[in-house]
Amino acid sequence: MNDAPALPRLAEGGQISDQSHGRERVISIRGLRNQFGTNVLHDNLDFDIFRGEIVGLVGGSGSGKSVLLRTIIGLNPSRAGRIEVLGQDAARLSPEERERLQTRWGVLFQDGALFSSLTVSENIGLPLREHARLPDAAVDDIAALKVALVGLPLGACVKKPSELSGGMRKRAGLARALALDPELLFLDEPTAGLDPIGAANFDELLRSLQRSLGLTVLMVTHDLDSLNAICDRIAVLLDKRIVAGTMEELLVYDHPWIREYFHGPRGRAAGLGKGEG
Repeated sequence: MNDAPALPRLAEGGQISDQSHGRERVISIRGLRNQFGTNVLHDNLDFDIFRGEIVGLVGGSGSGKSVLLRTIIGLNPSRAGRIEVLGQDAARLSPEERERLQTRWGVLFQDGALFSSLTVSENIGLPLREHARLPDAAVDDIAALKVALVGLPLGACVKKPSELSGGMRKRAGLARALALDPELLFLDEPTAGLDPIGAANFDELLRSLQRSLGLTVLMVTHDLDSLNAICDRIAVLLDKRIVAGTMEELLVYDHPWIREYFHGPRGRAAGLGKGEG
């Protein structure tokens, strides 16, 4: 028996309020089901992301945040439902069409997920060599530009990941995610393991890049400061579905997990829920 409280009626795409007027959906999910054995993580999940916004994805332990991200980018097959990214349903594309679609997004996994045997420049060059088929000199020049774009010194190009600090590895991973000039950026816990100053600097970098490059960003995170500082909307995994809204909307949304998450000690430390009793 499921004792979880029923979610209030939501607008299309799991939204608390209708955000769709005149906006382009770059990700549209309907009726998604993810299941591993008897464990159902997502059931009849609807979710929209609109062009040019930063959306933070949060949820309790085991709610399937990273699984949802991996499902959107095609690394995890869903049991049911439809996912459209940039107007295309990857499940209906040929392998060649799917590969072309995948060049339109970049992914930053936890700790950068860089190849330890390659230099930063070589890591950034991998997607360029695979998809763009550019000469080596052009690949090296583009890698250097991406390194500068994410705020790393040029000398980082020749270093191995083990020679970088945690914050520098995150930036190097971000540079690789941006190698093909994507429209979409997917981030999995980008500030995990960073000290507060490093996390704040990374948030500032993300917001700056999003504005200057016109990116649309989906970010899995536990960092309440990041959610408050840079996210236009927040998507919360609740009871196998999504509830999405602005921070202001979620702060007054009536659900036990949301109240505990946003109004608890960490939420108050992040400056949320002021004036709540």
